Amino acid sequence: MSLIARGITVDLGRSRILHDIDFAAHSGAVTCIVGPNGSGKTTLLRALTGEIGYSGTVTLEGTDIAAAPPWRLAERRGVLPQATALAFPFNVIEVVRLGLTDHRDAPRAAQALARVGLQGYETRYYQELSGGEKQRVQLARVLAQIGTPVGPEGPRWLFLDEPVSALDIGHQLQVIRIARDFARAGGGVVAVMHDLNLTAMVADSVCVLSHGRKLAHGGPAEVLTDATLSAVYRCTLRVGAAPPPGVPYILPHMAAEAADRA
Repeated sequence: MSLIARGITVDLGRSRILHDIDFAAHSGAVTCIVGPNGSGKTTLLRALTGEIGYSGTVTLEGTDIAAAPPWRLAERRGVLPQATALAFPFNVIEVVRLGLTDHRDAPRAAQALARVGLQGYETRYYQELSGGEKQRVQLARVLAQIGTPVGPEGPRWLFLDEPVSALDIGHQLQVIRIARDFARAGGGVVAVMHDLNLTAMVADSVCVLSHGRKLAHGGPAEVLTDATLSAVYRCTLRVGAAPPPGVPYILPHMAAEAADRA
């Protein structure tokens, strides 16, 4: 069971953002997309979910997403964007319930809120929350939408765009655990990430983008190397192995070189 993209090209105005990218992710695994700012990570995720137009093909569990009705896709995959603005004064549980495909299933919203550690926040207004709390509420909305990682029609998917960007380390690890648990239970996870160490912790496979092109795609130990990361991020990086054995971690060295290499 898998997500397969072939020849994904995206043009915005006169600019080509993605160049003929092939991409694959599998249910039961976490696939992370990494790269510097402006490399096309979010654009690729938006193409994979059908949010923007693209050339090429994207199939989710054998279904061409371009031909699938939105309601059918909503049953199979949930999407967490980088940020979500709400103009109306919804309280937290109302925001989470927006993810429900069947509004008779209200307990699922409360369960999703508890999974992100926000039980007791149900009646608080969304606009009054911190940035990190809003991000977790939106994750709860996506979890309420998807429900279980596997349904009668097969694996379900989470698409997460920088899901830990506004969170402290404790809540970052909580989100990482949610993603890993979802994959272990048979679902598929595709996540745009900036933190390379967290990527090494959670990912089963890593896709590295640079200037809208795919430079590498494989296991963390295969892809997160000195040469690849130093070239992509334009600063000297060293990759070591921290406990548990085989999980890479990345340390920046001589970052001042970035200006010389620009």
